[in-house]
Amino acid sequence: MLILVLVIVTALAFDFTNGFHDTANAMATSIATKALRPKAAVALSAILNLVGAFLSIEVALTVTNAVIKIQDADGAPKPELIGDGGLALLLILLAGLVGAILWNLLTWLFGLPSSSSHALFGGMIGATVASLGWSGVKWVGDGTKLDGVVGKVILPALVAPVIALLVATVGTWLVFKATEGVAKKYREAGFRWGQIGSASLVSLAHGTNDAQKTMGIITLALLATGHWTSTHSVPFWVKLACALAIAIGTYLGGWRIIRTLGQGLVKISAPQGMAAESASASVILAASHLGFALSTTHVATGSILGSGVGKRGAEVRWGVAVRMVTAWLITLPMAGIMGAITWWMGHLLGGGSAAAIAMMVVLIAASFFMWRHSHSTRVDHTNVNEEWSEPVGTASSKEPR
Repeated sequence: MLILVLVIVTALAFDFTNGFHDTANAMATSIATKALRPKAAVALSAILNLVGAFLSIEVALTVTNAVIKIQDADGAPKPELIGDGGLALLLILLAGLVGAILWNLLTWLFGLPSSSSHALFGGMIGATVASLGWSGVKWVGDGTKLDGVVGKVILPALVAPVIALLVATVGTWLVFKATEGVAKKYREAGFRWGQIGSASLVSLAHGTNDAQKTMGIITLALLATGHWTSTHSVPFWVKLACALAIAIGTYLGGWRIIRTLGQGLVKISAPQGMAAESASASVILAASHLGFALSTTHVATGSILGSGVGKRGAEVRWGVAVRMVTAWLITLPMAGIMGAITWWMGHLLGGGSAAAIAMMVVLIAASFFMWRHSHSTRVDHTNVNEEWSEPVGTASSKEPR
């Protein structure tokens, strides 16, 4: 019971970091164009994340069923995971969550909009491989549908940002084409109002996709210990707790990442912002309906880049874009390494409660260190819109600058 409680608390802590890490996905462009004041933007996003968490459970079921092989070929629960009160599976989940949180905090410290989703999946995969070997991960499904890590996580990670970029590129081009004769000040003012609606839709979509990932983890822990028996539903209290955790995290605002997406990538205008947000919302909502646990960070970044490509002569900081894509590529393996190291640390301590407590001590100590270090270069709602110092290129530039 102690380890189950620690898993639930740590899962909610991850959900909290997911909230402030990914606030930028919905609100960075609205804050950058001054369509919304910073504090009002994060408050609106928090409310809609809370609501969105209750709209679907498809992604939660993906997390519960599509990462760790908890059943044998005949459908029976694996005794090495579910036996002994589910101790082995609980330690895997705890180690994976610790790895995911540490990577989330590290990338937040450097203002990098990496994927919280991939941090979570990477941590889980790393801890599972360390415990059960490569065969313990459900890499693919039964061949009749997209399933497993490859079908539900990796393929969406490759396809979704490209689709978002293309949709935002076309949308931005159409917006500027349709408003060629409108004075800039009227165009900006009108699209700022539109941004409030499109940013709200992204927040709703984010809650629908990201809050559910933690629901899936907690449900898996309850299955392991026999406190829940259905692999096709989620307890209401789990939905409520995860919705509140991600909403609170969102309200606090991940200002470092909001600054990177809003100021560091593209010098964005209100029409571009509305096109980017609309593209993000459409891709995320479609993926949530299909149960794809995609990265909302990848989608939002692809949309913002698309808004730069779609505007003639737009200013794009390709150097920042390269750093962000690098963070995308290394997130899953690095979180996996952190999850594996955490599991091995617990294994060396003999497993059980001692291992779980040691994992928590490491998590708290490392989190406190990064939080203290962040105060040396503080970013908050008062300076999130300060001018970015790095030089810009144009969307037609062939080389990053």
